[in-house]
Amino acid sequence: MQFQDKVVLVTGGSSGLGLAIAQELAGQGAVLVITGRRQEQLDAALASLGDRATAIPADVANAADLAELFKQIESRHGRIDVLVANAGMGELAPLGSITEAHFDRVFNTNVRGVTFTVQGALALMGKGASIVIIGSTASINPGPGLSVYGATKAALRALVRSWIVDIKGSGVRINLLSPGPVDTESLRNMLAEHADSVIESLSEKSTIGRIGQAREIGSAVAFLASDSASYINGVELFADGGASQI
Repeated sequence: MQFQDKVVLVTGGSSGLGLAIAQELAGQGAVLVITGRRQEQLDAALASLGDRATAIPADVANAADLAELFKQIESRHGRIDVLVANAGMGELAPLGSITEAHFDRVFNTNVRGVTFTVQGALALMGKGASIVIIGSTASINPGPGLSVYGATKAALRALVRSWIVDIKGSGVRINLLSPGPVDTESLRNMLAEHADSVIESLSEKSTIGRIGQAREIGSAVAFLASDSASYINGVELFADGGASQI
């Protein structure tokens, strides 16, 4: 198993893509730590992750939460071998209805949260460790109402390209995995009553005729995080059924 006895942190790991990623890595032997903002969801997620998984409540946009998260990981495990910076959020807000609160909320979680999650984790990471940041194809094609969300994901690309230079020689790799639309509860909730029609339209844009499944993103993350990708650094890998290529 690729992650046998490796200490893996998955932020936003209590539901959706984060949970699917956590399940994949747990199945490959990881000693898993997941975070989320809601204790009830964390408890439910742990039931599917086995007895080597623990959950620590944390909001990545909150500096005190992050400090406590890394303090607990250091105390319990002494290191982080793999970080999956997955915690993020998206809200529809077309130009003309973008508010300061919306802008700050999305940027604080998706950009500030990722930045300080990565920076905090690096102190516990050594040679051979790996970071996978979850982006989105919205970074190149955000679609109506997703300009702010898309901007946050484009920012992650710029951060990764700079960060791999900043930590040159550390032996820690940083890559970006950018999924296309994935059939999750959060996507359907965001699309509300239009979910079925929008998903059908998105499926038609895919060269394989459908949107993604959460387990497929888990598999792609596992590859980038693993030693099988040991010479891959600073890339943005699109997992979108080829939609971004047409």
